[in-house]
Amino acid sequence: MSVTKDSKTGKWMSQIRVTDWTGKTIHKKKRGFQTKREALQWEHDYISQATASLGMTFKDFMEHYMKDMESRLKPSTVANKRFLIELKILPFFGKMPLNEIKPTDIRRWQNELTSYRNEKGKPYSATYLKTINNQITAIFNYAVKYYGLKENPCHKAGSMGKKNADEMLFWTKDEFLKFIETMKDHPTGYAAFMTMYYTGIREGELLALTPADIDFENGTVRINKSYQRLNGEYVITTPKTPKSKRTITMPESLKTCLKAYIAKCYGLQPDDRLFPHTKSFLGHEMEYGCEASGVKRIRIHDLRHSHAAALIEMNVAPKLLQERLGHERIQTTLDTYGHLYPNKQAEVAKQLDDFMSKS
Repeated sequence: MSVTKDSKTGKWMSQIRVTDWTGKTIHKKKRGFQTKREALQWEHDYISQATASLGMTFKDFMEHYMKDMESRLKPSTVANKRFLIELKILPFFGKMPLNEIKPTDIRRWQNELTSYRNEKGKPYSATYLKTINNQITAIFNYAVKYYGLKENPCHKAGSMGKKNADEMLFWTKDEFLKFIETMKDHPTGYAAFMTMYYTGIREGELLALTPADIDFENGTVRINKSYQRLNGEYVITTPKTPKSKRTITMPESLKTCLKAYIAKCYGLQPDDRLFPHTKSFLGHEMEYGCEASGVKRIRIHDLRHSHAAALIEMNVAPKLLQERLGHERIQTTLDTYGHLYPNKQAEVAKQLDDFMSKS
């Protein structure tokens, strides 16, 4: 390592030679530091990052973690992960050495988040707190598994929040029919919400649909892409998971709706987006329909829950529900909707009794 001052400019320069954690020797030079202290700090930070020392700051290690995740996760997933970490985790842990973060530090951070209240006096939701906690736990698990950190301090600190909300909002059949009736004078919103309710697809999947994805002859909708906002730009990406690529059958009412909608879209090409709008457009349309119909306000994503609830009411098996919703694992389906099944189990038992009692 070498830090020198340029007699002409008065600024400091650092030259270092370091062997990184892969065994590669790196020679690095950087000029333009105003002070010797800045040059030495840059050397320290660079060496920590290059050698992946567990004494590096949490922020530096997070960059190693994110670089690895970028090669393994969808860009939209990486963007969401980075946003959450930078917003809720780095402000507290960023400057702490990774190997000096203790369970008590995790508890103090959790207490700050759980005690937060916005201007209306509302806390973060339990599911949001759980999501944040999962992110920091994943980073420390990564450090334990790949960099030899002795233990994950999150395990001793315990978790915060809950995986599932106390109450899942969805519309009953009657609520949806009341809502959709008021949307008939908004043809785009009408077709969009009909599609989401009758197929259970996600917002991004809906907004990426093209006429080529609709097979009226076989009555199916093909899901193979998603419309997402990444780094300030809207892009078409692959669906959320491999199982999200699926073909969904349509009821006749949806086929009729989409045929009429496409017929009114002048000049629409097979690969054009069927709904060339953003998620905010859907939100405005939802707000209009709820006010006009008087039904309770739900999120756009809750249309997916409404579809699932309707299928459960129809006694559709969890495995078929998993396939229709595009969940990667059946456990995801059961964790999300299992609480809606108990009454159905009683119905099955009664049907068995009726069946066995018949001569």
